[in-house]
Amino acid sequence: MALSDPLVRFTSVQKTYDGSTLVVRDLNLNIQSGEFLSLLGPSGSGKTTTLMMLAGFESPTSGEIFLAGKPITKTPPHKRNFGMVFQNYALFPHMTIADNVAYPLTVRKLGKSEREDKVKRALDMVHLADKGDRYPGQLSGGQQQRVALARALVFNPQLVLMDEPLGALDKQLREHMQIELKELHRKLGLTFVYVTHDQSEALTMSDRVAVFNDGLIQQIDPVNTLYETPVNRFVASFVGDNTVLDAQITATERGAGGNCQVRLPGGATLQGLDINGAPLNYPVQACIRPERALICPGNQPAPANSLSARVNDVIYYGDHLRMRCQVESQAPATVKIALSGPNIPQAGDAIWLVLPPEHLRVYA
Repeated sequence: MALSDPLVRFTSVQKTYDGSTLVVRDLNLNIQSGEFLSLLGPSGSGKTTTLMMLAGFESPTSGEIFLAGKPITKTPPHKRNFGMVFQNYALFPHMTIADNVAYPLTVRKLGKSEREDKVKRALDMVHLADKGDRYPGQLSGGQQQRVALARALVFNPQLVLMDEPLGALDKQLREHMQIELKELHRKLGLTFVYVTHDQSEALTMSDRVAVFNDGLIQQIDPVNTLYETPVNRFVASFVGDNTVLDAQITATERGAGGNCQVRLPGGATLQGLDINGAPLNYPVQACIRPERALICPGNQPAPANSLSARVNDVIYYGDHLRMRCQVESQAPATVKIALSGPNIPQAGDAIWLVLPPEHLRVYA
């Protein structure tokens, strides 16, 4: 395998359970060695089925999966040398933590001394070196998840596959474990494939994110590209917050990605980026991230690319304020502003909502 070749390659993979409905449709996906790739999407989008096919627990209806250039579709799970971490931990309650972690090594018939050394290193990695003689029921949820991770890492797998592993943890612990997982990935240099429906989780940890919907990858990109330049309305709405304005396209440069002009139902016009190459007079949605929108006092002259709005409420979020504004004939628009911002508007105030054209993305 050349250095530039992917570690894993899905080629024209499809999956149906009932013979008619495709859960995964024409999947072509490359996973690079050493990357942290998250499969993100709503329930039923095909992300978990994709992971299960990679793990070997499900077989593609058609297509092929390659590992290091060799087909593995017919290779049973226990011969793929993959570590697996589930949401429910899947620990043996009657076995000590050390024995749980050692289980993959026992199956592989490693000697006792080598098993003990590897278990010690794995428990050290997840900060549970002093818990080896305890049982799963004596540990917290977060500690049990660390044990499951140590068990997945103990035999130095080619891939670590994780299916919603932090879903059962509370918010604070989940965020702490996200940081730990990313740090562990950086130290070990292994390839992680992670399934989640939590967009913030995917953005926090991943090198790249593949966004699934309706059995297809809608977009796969590094996290900053995914967030700043979503390629369609689904990705824009599913990844991060958005203010969405219904409009009609009235002028556009030829082709997708150029500048365009839209008209809102109230008659206001705005400049933005025509992402999908919408035809003239076509109904579109103009979307902008709440942190990219700006505000100006309503008693000043109208700034460029702005809308008249009125503040519905200002909500305190701890690290920022979130302001919801009413725009004529539209759903409420959201703006994020700093806690220390000058002249913070109050509910009922008239404002200008400024939408910089380079951040206003127009989708057919």
